[in-house]
Amino acid sequence: QLCNLGKKSKGTKEDERRRQMACRQAVTMATVARRALAMTRGLRSTTLTTSTTASSSRYVGHIQRTLHTAAGQAHSDYEQQPPKSPEDIVNVTFIDRDEKRVPIAGKVGDNVLYLARLHGIELEGACEASLACSTCHVYVSHPFFDKLSEPCEDEEDMLDLAALLQENSRLGCQIVLSKELDGMELTLPKFTRNFYVDGHVPQPH
Repeated sequence: QLCNLGKKSKGTKEDERRRQMACRQAVTMATVARRALAMTRGLRSTTLTTSTTASSSRYVGHIQRTLHTAAGQAHSDYEQQPPKSPEDIVNVTFIDRDEKRVPIAGKVGDNVLYLARLHGIELEGACEASLACSTCHVYVSHPFFDKLSEPCEDEEDMLDLAALLQENSRLGCQIVLSKELDGMELTLPKFTRNFYVDGHVPQPH
């Protein structure tokens, strides 16, 4: 309705730009609400109904990822394991909201969100890595930003909602360490925006 409302009235180019921006934010917020609802329903039932259409398959796939991350937390267990050899070590540095530098020796395969939690870094991750929020938003140092895989559509949707978005913004839950990321710096923005669960702060597993 918000998108169609502005079409009936004429205005300046600035008015049109603002209408389009408001429309995009409204659509994205509606997407977040639908994903949160899907997660709630999915956690109450272990039976998922599949569909023959491509769009429904993608939707079901998202619910399956949600159930896996919320129930299993497999990655958080992995981050607690020591590296098998010195060759597996990946050194990264977190820069927190007070601009304090925290060097951490991670390993190949570590997920940045869970690695941060393990070492007491205040990277929230309210949706438990189900791509339903932007509270694990980080800035990735150059040139390491260009070495990351391209963000999926779900991640891009959540980044559209992130506060203080920059060109080197990514979600920490979508970054998995590899040897070519050795030396990477990850800066936390001054604040995040939580549309997922108001006041929910997940605890490390």
